[in-house]
Amino acid sequence: MLFSWNTTKSTNREGGTFLNLLTRNPILSRLLPIMLGTAIYAFGIHYFILPNALTEGGVTGITILLNYAFSIPLSISTLVLNVPLFIWGWRVLGGKNMIYTIVGTVSLAFFLWIMELLTASGWMVPFQSEQDLFLATLYAGVTIGIGIGVVLRFGGTTGGVDIIARILHKKKGWSFGQIILMFDILVLAASLLYISQERVLYTLVAAFIASKLIDIVQDGVYAARAFTVISEHAEKLSHEIMQELDRGVTLFPAKGAFSGNEKNVVYCVVQRQETRRLQGLIRRVDPKAFIIISEVHDVLGEGFRPDT
Repeated sequence: MLFSWNTTKSTNREGGTFLNLLTRNPILSRLLPIMLGTAIYAFGIHYFILPNALTEGGVTGITILLNYAFSIPLSISTLVLNVPLFIWGWRVLGGKNMIYTIVGTVSLAFFLWIMELLTASGWMVPFQSEQDLFLATLYAGVTIGIGIGVVLRFGGTTGGVDIIARILHKKKGWSFGQIILMFDILVLAASLLYISQERVLYTLVAAFIASKLIDIVQDGVYAARAFTVISEHAEKLSHEIMQELDRGVTLFPAKGAFSGNEKNVVYCVVQRQETRRLQGLIRRVDPKAFIIISEVHDVLGEGFRPDT
């Protein structure tokens, strides 16, 4: 009886230690969800997109077209097309800004390879429907939206056009969203060479559904988040935000009503997908910082929607 009690206690302790490792390790707590998101994304592509001759935007859309035209596996073309972008992004944006993008892209290629093996071996039978293509379109949008949403929520990306958009935004000041939209339109236009106009229109429906799911998974539909931070290290925090996130920062002089101490308050507005990164950055610079995060309904100006 004593032996049985000790064994249970040891097991519980080991299980608790493992869970603590996942929750307390900042790297694992981001890497595992990013990998989960890419797995869902890869599943959506192989289970709904490919068997129903649909497509996607961006670099993923290019890999799908290469598969349709030359039967090149998506796992291979995803890596081949992204490696030059990795090198370019590393030089322009720096290693810190690229690490989770590389993780997300390599993870996506890995799970695409897994899905290819499962499909070829018969372990996974993709959903194919000629009578009800809208059903396939609906679930394609749902799975892809959830997958990408999870990846973005935890600070990762799946590479491709996202890297190009970030580079052009930094060097030319072009709108992030407009760059992605332009590439998506070009890829979808090229898709007409290999798939019917009807399938392209269904793809647009899937893309719309995916975009809504991405917003929901990232916890909100607002354009941006405003951070008000009270910290003893306001100047250092401002410098890190400008260097790592390439975002403008405003410092407000303030005075504590109780303590009478004078200090600066940091104010910064970031895009929704940058919220987690900024939270992590603040906690890294000053774990004792007081943070207020506000939902911003609309943002006009440099780095956001232009005032037209």
